[in-house]
Amino acid sequence: MKSELRDQLRIRPAALKEVNDFLLDPKNPVVNDILRVVDKYGTPEEINAKAREARELPNLKKRLRKIRSPYLKDLDWLESQRDKGAFVSIPEFRRQVLGKKADKMKFDKKHSVTLEISAFQYFPWLITEAKQAIKNKEIMPGRYIRVRKMKEQEKDDGDILAVAAAMQIVGASYVETLDTKGTDGSNVHLGGPATITGYFGGVGQPNEHALQYIDEFLYYYTEYGVRQVLNINPGTVLLGYIIYKLGIDMEFKISVFMGNDNPYSILWTLMAARLFSRKDGSVPLIGFNLSNSVDVKTIEKGAYIRKKFGLEDNVRIEHHITETWKSIVRQPYNRRDDLVVLSDHVKNIAAKHEGGEVEVEEKRKHPSDILDYFRDKEEVIASGDMGYLEENYMDKHESVNLTAKALTKKGLSFVAAWNLHSEK
Repeated sequence: MKSELRDQLRIRPAALKEVNDFLLDPKNPVVNDILRVVDKYGTPEEINAKAREARELPNLKKRLRKIRSPYLKDLDWLESQRDKGAFVSIPEFRRQVLGKKADKMKFDKKHSVTLEISAFQYFPWLITEAKQAIKNKEIMPGRYIRVRKMKEQEKDDGDILAVAAAMQIVGASYVETLDTKGTDGSNVHLGGPATITGYFGGVGQPNEHALQYIDEFLYYYTEYGVRQVLNINPGTVLLGYIIYKLGIDMEFKISVFMGNDNPYSILWTLMAARLFSRKDGSVPLIGFNLSNSVDVKTIEKGAYIRKKFGLEDNVRIEHHITETWKSIVRQPYNRRDDLVVLSDHVKNIAAKHEGGEVEVEEKRKHPSDILDYFRDKEEVIASGDMGYLEENYMDKHESVNLTAKALTKKGLSFVAAWNLHSEK
């Protein structure tokens, strides 16, 4: 009986034909709207070529030099420290944690965990982080998430250029968050950032916002080479699949705010990714941040779905280990123990650090707050809070290193900034 019932789930070829007929209909206004946005920037080949050129390190530096950015000297310093091997090597870090027995241990590289930090708002914070990492022989993350307003960072002495260059220098992936999420007040679903945490079913991007999201991505992709962006809405996730299928090399990370909190929401998302995959099987979804409420079993089932669809190497499951103290989750919140349980059998997972340790945060005069991400830099400086925000960021850096130590003690590997931390 079970086999007969299960067979009812088979998708009819006629239904798949209806979907293809819909997508390929030259009179389809929904698809034509997407094609019109893409056409503004050229063919997919031309768009990708512009992005590659914009992303080249010499070109980024040239633009910083042209505007006389103060960040250029910091990039030169960062390169010099990298080149002289100033950062702790992975074996040395392991010896700090385990002593001499580290040299005899074999660490599981098959299940390496990507160390991730969020949110990396201002370029100077990276220099502060790097100086401390050199001094204290600490690990720099292999992945950075940014939630700063795009228009603001464009105007801030080339912050957007400096970050793009720095990520290439240190060897890390990074994600930008586009302004079309609507926290500037343009989105009728939001009254500004003060209400954003109420939309865990997906941050609303109503009406024209979805197409504006793709338009905004294509601008930053071709102008600055920004390839990876946050994705927060089912509609813009589908649009990301579609423009990747068209040939544009977009990559995106699904945000925790989209609220994928059970295996069936994961199935829905990954099923669509597979349906819109390219001939080589690749998809633009490179990071899948599940809801803060998920438990170990849900992550394991999500990993099972991912593997069955052949997306294990393509789609990284990104899980919050720590969260900001205010405005997003009930505290205390720390999922490091869950990560250690998962990391010996779930491949391609990231440990995201969005807050400091509970015992640190609860004593801070200004604990980390998700709403700080949406403040204007000018207002932050005027309020005298910039030092506090940098302190919050460095608390997250400490959490990254505590996770690296916890994984090391279990004989597990991690992905740090690969140009800084030698494996030898």
